[in-house]
Amino acid sequence: MSPNAPTPAPTADRAAASAGAAPGGVAFWQMPADDVLRAVGAGRDGLTSDEAARRLREHGPNEIRPRTHHHGWRLLLEQFTNPIMGILVVATIISMALGDVTDGAIILAIIAASGVLGFWQENNAGRAVDALLERVEVHAGTIRDGREVEVPLDEIVSGDLVVLRAGDVVPGDAAVLESHSLSVDESALSGESFPAEKRPGTAPAEAPLARRSNAVFLGTHVVSGTGTVVVVATGRATQFGVVAAELAGRTPTTRFERGLSAFGGLLVRAMVVLVTAIFIVNVVLHRPVIDSLLFSLALAVGLTPQLLPAIVSISLSTGAREMAAKKVIVKRLDAIEDFGAMTILCTDKTGTLTEGAARFDDAVDLGGRPSAEVRHLARVNAALQHGFTNPLDAALMQGAEPVAEVRLDEVPYDFERRRVSVLVDGPTPRLITKGAFAEVLAICTSAASDAGVVPVASIADGVSALFGRLCDEGSRVLAIATRDFPARTTATAEDETQMTLRGLLVFADTPKPDAADAVRRLAALGVSIRLITGDNASAARHVARAVGLSTDAPLTGAELERIADGDLPARVARTFVFAEIDPLQKQRVVRAFRDAGETVGFLGDGINDAAALHAADVGISVDTAVDVAKKTAAIVLLEKDLGVVVDGVRLGRKTFANTLKYVRVTTSANFGNMLSMAAASAFLPFLPLLPRQILLLNFLSDVPGMTIAADDVDAEQLERPRAWDIASIRRFMIIFGTLSSVFDIATFVVLRGGFGAGPALFRSAWFLESTATELAVMLVLRSNRPFWRTRPGRGLLWSSVGIAVVTVVIPYSPISAALGLVGVPPGIFAFLVVLTVAYVFANDLVKRRTRLAA
Repeated sequence: MSPNAPTPAPTADRAAASAGAAPGGVAFWQMPADDVLRAVGAGRDGLTSDEAARRLREHGPNEIRPRTHHHGWRLLLEQFTNPIMGILVVATIISMALGDVTDGAIILAIIAASGVLGFWQENNAGRAVDALLERVEVHAGTIRDGREVEVPLDEIVSGDLVVLRAGDVVPGDAAVLESHSLSVDESALSGESFPAEKRPGTAPAEAPLARRSNAVFLGTHVVSGTGTVVVVATGRATQFGVVAAELAGRTPTTRFERGLSAFGGLLVRAMVVLVTAIFIVNVVLHRPVIDSLLFSLALAVGLTPQLLPAIVSISLSTGAREMAAKKVIVKRLDAIEDFGAMTILCTDKTGTLTEGAARFDDAVDLGGRPSAEVRHLARVNAALQHGFTNPLDAALMQGAEPVAEVRLDEVPYDFERRRVSVLVDGPTPRLITKGAFAEVLAICTSAASDAGVVPVASIADGVSALFGRLCDEGSRVLAIATRDFPARTTATAEDETQMTLRGLLVFADTPKPDAADAVRRLAALGVSIRLITGDNASAARHVARAVGLSTDAPLTGAELERIADGDLPARVARTFVFAEIDPLQKQRVVRAFRDAGETVGFLGDGINDAAALHAADVGISVDTAVDVAKKTAAIVLLEKDLGVVVDGVRLGRKTFANTLKYVRVTTSANFGNMLSMAAASAFLPFLPLLPRQILLLNFLSDVPGMTIAADDVDAEQLERPRAWDIASIRRFMIIFGTLSSVFDIATFVVLRGGFGAGPALFRSAWFLESTATELAVMLVLRSNRPFWRTRPGRGLLWSSVGIAVVTVVIPYSPISAALGLVGVPPGIFAFLVVLTVAYVFANDLVKRRTRLAA
């Protein structure tokens, strides 16, 4: 096992006890292929569409966990499953049973309205997200009705015949029927970093997963070659499904989830202290216990931003829709925060920093002269290899005539050997090998020169100098070699020895005209680009210089291997170019950046990128990527361009900034209300607000929050990565909550001492003041700029104005008596207007002094 291999999954082989059995209870890998076909009721021409549809209905979709639906009755019920909300509902029902039916009914109606509002918004947001995810759905080539069709992975059923190619995700546990040098990466299950070769046959029932050479498993992917398999098990009945079920409780949380959890802990601590204190005060003052309990629970609901799940869902889904308009599809919504918080973006050069459409420039002999023979050998290799579709072979074959040679066998490309060989028929069968210069040179003992075939050592220096010169010019250079094999019809990797070096292949992949500008724009956003490529150091440095990256301290794969894990974070921090890097080294570099405290994005689209995509904080791929890259990534670009990444980062930050606005402003306002309630409860001879009034206040002030996702964001809020900062939220809550309480207490004093307000008038006036100030403070604290120099989004502005009008009307409306509210005299109303204006300016002054605004 490689020293950098993932830790083996300890439960993978134990899972065999409950997964991997064909009908009849026999492990399918111990059965001949024809017996497996009979056991699953399939033939060599696959299932019919009707039979596949029947099996899908009977056994359900091919999913490890039931799909999370963003809409439906379950979502509606989730709006009311908050424990505090549940206690409040129970206490309200008790109150109704004791005779206070009207009060209880009003409270329940407000709770229901709040839940329905949250459901309606989340439901719409969820449907929009589902529609976006369909755009990047992964499919499998499946034989249905006797022909190959593309079928979504979740619709694969037992008995399906699936055609596997390099880059494909294995869609279920399956038996191999045909194999052409099929190699599968099983590291997700076995922990073994080297690909496993797969071929038809049988294996002992007790064979560990790594020894089941005739079987492939869900959760793995094809590295090279092709094959046809018959699916035996899908979803939770697979090996991966059993392992996932055992490890479900240990699934790592995302950065966004950790932030929300920490925020929830802050609220719980504040709520427990204040609610308990207020309840005790009211009981000590001999107020009715049920009333005191309802009042305290209503305050708890008031402190809790109960629409936070809805606001987060709406904000993230709105951001996802806006990002989709900029050609960025978000597969996992909580990745938006990581995308916006990204400080390092690791990327390959091909198609991102360069044009990506490789151009075949020339085939040269070992003296650097154009060679028709080398060109022909390269095209034969490209035309007859089937294991790995790539742009270099496509460039080689562009405009070329079909080759006459016949393919006998193939040794497919892999990322350890970095070469591909094809055995072709002829008077003497010949092995033609094409690949990276160093890897091909290493297997050659001779070379074709002007003087004939000579020992490779005699010309190695000259050929290496030619290779270096071409790379320094920005070309990508491959080598080609041959070896004759009389009377051979098969070939293996062991045959790639004692070969004759024939020449070099020169490809051009020029830097994109706008790549340097995109690198600068990302740097201005605080995102540092790091180039990680399997190409040689000379070619990597050429591209890096062209797009403005530092080439002072490049790091090659060989040098990387000599650096200890503990020393690597400091080394990668000053490295911008990583060359000749293999797949596991990419993963190691990403982890080193994370260990250095960076938030790391990785942009990749190849088979060799899967491990690094998984290791990054946010894996980014493109819709033209191989299936395993697209499935692993959290974000998929519809265009492989750094300019698209720039747009996505800005929108990710906008989405997170708007989410934080709601969290910080609403929490501080609610915290201030609770402090005020605590003070009022201690000194007033009556409850300062009735429970139903508290809940109505909370409901009304949350309505504008539903529009916060579309709010405008100041340019300076997008200039740097942002993340959850609980200490900052706590300071914000305390400072602005306390400021709110100062104005509330001033209101109490004036209402009681200046106007002599009784319970009904006091509650009505404070209800107006609390709602007005909560609406105003969202408009003021949404930005660090003076409030008159920043423009809120149209939805936020007009919903705030609308709720303000509704709030003023309610005490004078027919429902005022049921809510316990009365009309406010003009003198008190004027005082409340003056107080609100003063509160707005006070908040604006404090925010600029503290620089703590949202």
